[in-house]
Amino acid sequence: MANAKYIIDGEKLDGNYGFSQLNWLDRSFFEIEYMGKTYHGEVVDAQTEDQKMTIKINQRTFSIKKERPIDELIHEMGLDKKKVKKLHQLKSPMPGRILEFAVNEGDEVDLGTPLLTLEAMKMENVIKSEGVGTVKKLVKQKDEVVEKNELIIEFEN
Repeated sequence: MANAKYIIDGEKLDGNYGFSQLNWLDRSFFEIEYMGKTYHGEVVDAQTEDQKMTIKINQRTFSIKKERPIDELIHEMGLDKKKVKKLHQLKSPMPGRILEFAVNEGDEVDLGTPLLTLEAMKMENVIKSEGVGTVKKLVKQKDEVVEKNELIIEFEN
């Protein structure tokens, strides 16, 4: 295990970090010695094509990925970053009445930012951002009734 590169639950680890022994009992179960203590583990899921595995040690579940040289190259090139949609406008997903806006003109929004609350069929629906952008104009007003696909918010690039 010395000098191996692993990503455990999203955190990059280089080296052995106190691991001194790993003993496989069969294809799914193993024992690992860490700082003088022995822990029992189980492989819950293994995906060989992307070097990922999910293991359980003492009833705690961990996601592990063995890093390959190609992974570092992909990271350096920025190809592992998720594409984020740039917002241009928000149209009403359904007919309803705007109860309140959670943003103002000039506000920057990220993926998942609440934009407004829309009442439809006696239910309140929080409409969240599906991308990133800056609010250019609130086209509609609070308490205004909108039809499906009617423009509510404009964003600037």
